[in-house]
Amino acid sequence: MGRGRENIVTRNSEVMSGALVFAGTRVPARTLVDYLGAGHSLDDFPTVSREQAAAYLRMTLEAAEGFADARPA
Repeated sequence: MGRGRENIVTRNSEVMSGALVFAGTRVPARTLVDYLGAGHSLDDFPTVSREQAAAYLRMTLEAAEGFADARPA
């Protein structure tokens, strides 16, 4: 669980035109989220580990919770 953000996703203007990608891959985070949201399997992305995908989901959930906490009621 102790993966830093840089081990989950990265952004580099030289890789996929600067899209946010899973570290060590050329898989854009948005592409994977959209693909999974359409009911497809993570198994179709062998370069993205389940650990990376789960860590990304936890990271985005934490960001969403922080956003919700920061908004006035």
